[in-house]
Parts: sequence; structure tokens; C-alpha cells
Amino acid sequence: MTGLGTLFRSAGVTGFLHAVDVDTGAEVGHCADDAVVTASMFKVALLVEFFRQADRGLLDPAERVTVMADRHTPGATGVSAMSDDVTMSLRDLAYLMMAVSDNTAADTLMDRVGLSAVNTMLAGLGLTGTRVEHDCRGLFASIVEDSGQEEMPTDPAVLARLRALDPARTNRSTPRETTRLLGMIWRDEAASPRSCAAMRRLLGLQVWPHRLAAGFPYDDVAVSGKTGTLPTIRNEAGVVEYPDGGRYAVAVFTRSYGTAHNQPRADAVIGAAARAAVERLRG
Repeated sequence: MTGLGTLFRSAGVTGFLHAVDVDTGAEVGHCADDAVVTASMFKVALLVEFFRQADRGLLDPAERVTVMADRHTPGATGVSAMSDDVTMSLRDLAYLMMAVSDNTAADTLMDRVGLSAVNTMLAGLGLTGTRVEHDCRGLFASIVEDSGQEEMPTDPAVLARLRALDPARTNRSTPRETTRLLGMIWRDEAASPRSCAAMRRLLGLQVWPHRLAAGFPYDDVAVSGKTGTLPTIRNEAGVVEYPDGGRYAVAVFTRSYGTAHNQPRADAVIGAAARAAVERLRG
């Protein structure tokens, strides 16, 4: 789509985008088939497989599990930030995984669902460019191993050797495959209609308003999504729903030129680019 490259460059990032009308298939894109680092957006694929296993009776979403305090995965939200043992249902862990990107909740679900099962599901849906190489625990362990330090690095020389920032060696997808999976959820194709409705509800409960949702600041436009964040990486994908029934799956991935942890321009351009793409689709 003409103009998106300029928009991304003005924000100090390299950007990748795909937007598609969920119902008609009309689409626009910018580097839509390039491999990209998903970061926490891999949790959408985990969510899908979680509900597919529930559909098959392989797990009970209401089952209560206890997450021990000494088993927490690093993270600033949800169970990851709590000090004590926590007991809750699997589906409430799924809620925390999506609403606040809780890493411990995600890893607890991954332990139950199985990483190989997630990848088998993705392959079965024809998403051959999307793969989950590791859970959050494994992702952070690779960063510590590659950087030689516990805190998130900002040194460009250190970042250059992180597997976590290389789509060939970490959790990955493409913008087009990301919107394809979201479209399946919104059309009740990813799992049973009941499970797809549950997934849509959880994606709609995400609390972060500063990326995709920032491009659609209207009371009558609903934005559901999932963010992903790592050093230099700022992403979000979701579905934008208009009161006239229009539904648009949008995936925006960015990689910043700078290495600072705080990247407000990268956050903002996700919403701006998504809005430009959706407006093109709406004519």
C-alpha cells in the first residue's frame, strides 16, 4: 500500500502490515509475506489450540490449577507479578494471558496444551510460515544466554546476536498469516462457534489502548487484539469492527531503528498505519 513505508520510516521503524476484510477477503498490505518476530503474539495460537482441545474434551477449561510462586515466568503483569501461589481455572489463566499478556499464565497453559500440539494445529490450518519455537520461559532464557545478562539489553551489538529477535530462530509468523488466523476466529472456523466466541471475548478484553486501538478512538468502533513486545519490537494484531457490520483483521509488526525500551512513536504508528489500511478497505 502506497505511503505506508513513509509512515513507518517517519516513526523510526521498519514496518510490516496486512489488513483484510474478514467477510469479503479484500486486502491491503506492506511486506505482508515477510517473516516477522511475533513476541507475545504467539499467545493467540496457544489460545486457539487451548479451545480446540477443550472442544475435543482433552481438557476442562474450568479445571482449577495452582501456580506456585517459585514457578513464575518473568513478567510485569498478572500472575507473573504476584508474590504468592495462585489457584484459578485454566480459562481464567487464558483471560490473563490475553488481557494483560501474563507470561506465567501463558506458560502454565502451554505446559498443559503442549508446544508440539500448537505447531501441529498451525500446520493443519495451512499456516506454514507461523511457528512457536518456545514458551515465554524459553524465550527469556535464550535472551539471558545470548546476552550474558539478566536485564533486557539495549546495546545494539548485543541485540544483534539475540535469537529472540531473529524470525528464523524464534516464534514467528507473517502479517498475512496472522490476519488469516484472526479471520478464522471471527468466522467461527478456528474452533467450534462457542469456542470462537469465547476467544473473541478474550481478545476484546485486552487492556492496552496505545497501539492498534489508538487508531480508532470511537465509542462505536470495537477493537480486539493482542500485542507483542521485545527490544526493538512493537507489534499488535487484532480485528476492528464497525457499527455497519464491517470487520477488518489487521496485523502490524514494527522494528525500531533505536534500541531504547520506551518507543512511543513505534506504538503510535501501529494505530496510524492500521487506520490508513482499514480506511483504504472501506473506500
